[in-house]
Amino acid sequence: MGMTMTQKILAKHAGLDFVEPGQLIEAKLDLVLGNDVTTPPAIDVFAKTCACGVFDKNKVALVPDHFTPNKDIKSAEHCKKVRDFAKAQEITNYYEVGDPCMGVEHVILPENGLVAPGDAIIGADSHTCTYGALGAFASGVGSTDLACAMATGETWFRVPEAIRFNLTGRLSTHITSKDLILHIIGMIGVDGALYESMEFTGEGVGTLEMSDRLTICNMAIEAGGKNGIFPVDEKTIEYIQKFAPKRYDSHDYEIFSADEDAVYERTIDVDLAKVPMTVSFPHLPENTKTVGTFDEVLIDQVVIGSCTNGRLEDLRTAAKLFEGRKVKKGIRCIILPGSQRVWKEALKEGLLEIFAESNCVISAATCGPCLGGHMGILAKGERCVSTTNRNFVGRMGHPESEVYLSSVPVAVASAIFGRIASPFELG
Repeated sequence: MGMTMTQKILAKHAGLDFVEPGQLIEAKLDLVLGNDVTTPPAIDVFAKTCACGVFDKNKVALVPDHFTPNKDIKSAEHCKKVRDFAKAQEITNYYEVGDPCMGVEHVILPENGLVAPGDAIIGADSHTCTYGALGAFASGVGSTDLACAMATGETWFRVPEAIRFNLTGRLSTHITSKDLILHIIGMIGVDGALYESMEFTGEGVGTLEMSDRLTICNMAIEAGGKNGIFPVDEKTIEYIQKFAPKRYDSHDYEIFSADEDAVYERTIDVDLAKVPMTVSFPHLPENTKTVGTFDEVLIDQVVIGSCTNGRLEDLRTAAKLFEGRKVKKGIRCIILPGSQRVWKEALKEGLLEIFAESNCVISAATCGPCLGGHMGILAKGERCVSTTNRNFVGRMGHPESEVYLSSVPVAVASAIFGRIASPFELG
């Protein structure tokens, strides 16, 4: 019996020749991540371990991105605690507001060359699964596991079963990877891949850009997945060569491929050409509907950004659709670049000017409203179309507000029309 990609990576990091689903292992880690919400309690636990210091100051990344720039005294104190810890531990990969490499954690870690194929990564944030786009195993953990991993460089896993998603064809005009992952979640449900590896294969993979794959893996957790992962191909290698040249040049990574006789819990075939334009209605990502099949939904706000859709490719798509058009009067549209690098490039390319001319608000690179933090909180009864990844009750503000998850093209069209709309309506 063979192994899947995920199982092979876990076996290597556990020092084993073979692992099987359900097996408990201890694995060495290549990177450990924390943010301003999850790191403060981890620091308290870390102190109780009596560790002399972190296991490797180059393999711990601390990114205060959720409530930054600090929205209140409490968030400022949290960030100070992380800042002081990073300084005391001489953490190499600590990122401060305004740093050229700063931004939303799951956007900047790949951009800053901290992720490569074959890595085993944990982060005290559920969307750490984003990094599977580069052929790495990456999964979210709690603050206690973060603390212990910072001290030891290891953690435990139960080896997950796997679902294979066989992708064929190519996405149609205005249909994006966000539509694809929402469509998949709608098919299998928010617990459809519970503690399983979502492994994407097939000829359709080659048609997806790295930004697409990052978006898809980012939302694996919304289907209950332990991780999402893509095979390594030429596009992956080009990405590593660009953003992680030192690791590329030194071959400091390993490419794993699933065995032909790898065992999957099931295989789901997805024809990309048939993926519909999809919106997830409140209050679960699985509550998906195809645009054009439901009654008019008036909205109050649109958010474009986050670790799901805040990359440069997303902003280029948004600017192309916004150019020469205006946000409907009375509607708020907030643009959140995923990183300082994305912000600067968007400025250089004139994208920010297009957004400003279209009456959008341009934010700093922050998580902001995605988790109900700041920069766009909803009042009672308000509705928001958002390119973020969750639409739970109260996720973006008042418990009686509503969040509709969508792709960037749908979000732009919705901002222009003041209702959930299709980009095809723009003419």
